[in-house]
Amino acid sequence: MAFTYFFRDLQTLDIAVERIVSYHSEGNSMKIWDAGCASGEEPYALAILLAEKMSPDDFSKLTIYATDLDISNQFAIIIKEGIYPYEKLQRMPHEYFVKYFKPIDSSKNYQIDKLLRDKIVFNKDNLLNLNAPSSDFALVLCKNVLLHQSYEERIEIIKMFHRTLSDKGILAMEHTQKLPEELKDYFEQSVSNAQVYEKK
Repeated sequence: MAFTYFFRDLQTLDIAVERIVSYHSEGNSMKIWDAGCASGEEPYALAILLAEKMSPDDFSKLTIYATDLDISNQFAIIIKEGIYPYEKLQRMPHEYFVKYFKPIDSSKNYQIDKLLRDKIVFNKDNLLNLNAPSSDFALVLCKNVLLHQSYEERIEIIKMFHRTLSDKGILAMEHTQKLPEELKDYFEQSVSNAQVYEKK
């Protein structure tokens, strides 16, 4: 399970969210894939940012698929419930903590709002199987995971991401993970200060 926390690499998340919201056709459904969701902080952070940017009607049509190789049955129950100890929630903007988290017991555990929990579908998945959970994604977010794959495996996985993205779909990766040169005809970098790419 990779180390992560809420709103890690917020710049990349903000840029990706701004791009997909600006491209989104009002009234249509939107699908996002967080490939390598670890303990759930990243997809929940995405859900918060999108809830802040989208109209309630558009947000109701959002589905975030969150997958990870290390999701066991017991762990999946925990992250699906969106319950985190207080100390894990202190790096996020305070206004989001107050708005979207409520204390649930005397042990300082907090649960994320059901509106956001209902947007996320958690499943176990091995990216090397090259099987996406759906298709026509507006955004594929993959951070940390590719660093653990060989160069050749990264190329095949990113090709799979390209196949599953919709037109003008966005791929967002770890800020230290650059797109392989062999895939320059698949994506165009959207900004110079983040690894955010638009599908060609």
